[in-house]
Amino acid sequence: MSELEADGSSRRALSDRLAAFSVPGDLLRQALAHRSFCAETPSQPSNERLELLGDAVLGLVITDHLYASFPELPEGDLARVRAAVVSTLALAPAAEALGIGPALLLGKGEVSSGGRQKASILADCVEAVIGAVYLSAGLGGARTLVLDLLGAHVIEIAQSARLGDPKNRLQEIAVQMLLGPPVYTVQERGPDHAKQFTAEAVVGGERLGTGVGRSKKDAERHAAEVALAVLLERARSGRPGDGRDQGDRHPFDATHA
Repeated sequence: MSELEADGSSRRALSDRLAAFSVPGDLLRQALAHRSFCAETPSQPSNERLELLGDAVLGLVITDHLYASFPELPEGDLARVRAAVVSTLALAPAAEALGIGPALLLGKGEVSSGGRQKASILADCVEAVIGAVYLSAGLGGARTLVLDLLGAHVIEIAQSARLGDPKNRLQEIAVQMLLGPPVYTVQERGPDHAKQFTAEAVVGGERLGTGVGRSKKDAERHAAEVALAVLLERARSGRPGDGRDQGDRHPFDATHA
């Protein structure tokens, strides 16, 4: 079977998986069309507009689900869970599970450079597919797809937020991003009966978070919370240090957290 035939078979398989949402063939094709393919096929619109729409729908569905399902989580934890769930680290495996990689429409250069396995392209494309499902089946359909893909991950991350230490989560994310483990520096001031500690969380040589507390542990925890929010935002927006190929994102990317 030729690569072209294999691509067509993979797109038919993906279409079958999405049959419940009645996504028109041309809309699904657009959702799978990376801009490298469109540069070689000018008549084909890229998936960038659908990606923008899908990003917004994804954020709404996940935020609504978290708000309703985890009433005990404070706002800060809700924000961190949402950021983790909609990050590239979560979306790329979801795209692979859905079978998006083999179905992608890529330019020849992107195919030869391993574009079907690039986390950034996969994450962008699953957002575009979510956008296409939203246009075809409304918010209810998009919600069903998103929670089918990410619901288990939501529970896992929310459980971590409920029981875990942000320092542990920060170390996990930093290592996944190939930045190495965080390093903390702590300064103290004030008399013995009213000590105040200020901690800085340094990741990959960059100071990402500062926290203040009545103990060294509290200060480091607060610093880790700030640094974790920064890394999760970068993981979803394609900024430096997140392991995403900057060429695969476009300027609207300031959200996904």
